[in-house]
Amino acid sequence: MTLRIKFDDMKAEFKRVLMKKGFSEHTADEAAISFTSNSCDGVYSHGVNRFPRVVEYIEKGYIKPDAVPEKISGFGALERWDGNLALGNLAAKRCMDRAMEIASEFGIGCVALQNTNHWMRGGEYGWQAAEKGYIGILWTNTQPNMPAWGAKDRRIGNNPIILALPREDGPVVVDMAMSQYSYGKIESYRMEGKELPVPGGFDSEGNLTTEPEKIEETWRVLPIGYWKGSGLSIVLDLIASMLSGGNTTQDVGKLGADEYALSQVFISISPDKLGDISKLEASIDESIQYIKESVPATSDGEVYYPGERTMNTRVKNLELGIPVNEGVWEKIKSM
Repeated sequence: MTLRIKFDDMKAEFKRVLMKKGFSEHTADEAAISFTSNSCDGVYSHGVNRFPRVVEYIEKGYIKPDAVPEKISGFGALERWDGNLALGNLAAKRCMDRAMEIASEFGIGCVALQNTNHWMRGGEYGWQAAEKGYIGILWTNTQPNMPAWGAKDRRIGNNPIILALPREDGPVVVDMAMSQYSYGKIESYRMEGKELPVPGGFDSEGNLTTEPEKIEETWRVLPIGYWKGSGLSIVLDLIASMLSGGNTTQDVGKLGADEYALSQVFISISPDKLGDISKLEASIDESIQYIKESVPATSDGEVYYPGERTMNTRVKNLELGIPVNEGVWEKIKSM
């Protein structure tokens, strides 16, 4: 059964639990807004559905309630930070803010973060940059949770990447994992009793499947573009480790079955340094309109630009309440 929970009610529950687990009121409030906003935007897999696992990681000591990310080195427009195993979404938000601060001075800013936790929904920090007028490019590595193309065993990560740009009528934001579906999205389909719209991984017999349960059994998710997604995953992982001085996906895998001590990269570019913003935005708007006027593949279909449906979902959920699986919600309320 699915419930509809008001934004403020969901935020209050998250804040209550986080304070009970040792976070200050200010930090718990900021984190609660993040978890609730992700859910409100329709990314339940990295919001309300993920929250119980976050609490589990706090209890295991992987997430440290009193930890604060800190700069450890830097030169020019590049800085290296240590997350100190702070809550991942707050560490990511701080680093994106810092990348924008650097970009305001140099035109471009890059913060590479080591020793951090899962950032939840990476798109949040793309929106963060775009809504403040900056271009955002960011990615993270993960534990080994995807086979390299041509392999059966998991040795690379789905390593999501986000690209975002500002626009007065709504940012354009791509938030994508290196797998056809993130594990969180697969979990959401399974919880809803639905099959995936297109194949997302392999079953135990090595066949492509749309059944989420069979993919969760094998952990053989399908890389986007087959060998292309596999190659991109590997390179993103290695660049993140090189820039941050932190763990590679292989190193994260050596820590055990849980996912922590990750490496991430946050790049910000200030369009103000590029010339007449009005001309740049007019060109973007024309391109968006050109795409929107595509002939739909189905009679009742519509073509969206990246980020458009997120805004539509946000408006709907603010009005009606955020949909939550009843079992997940009861679990959170009992914490």
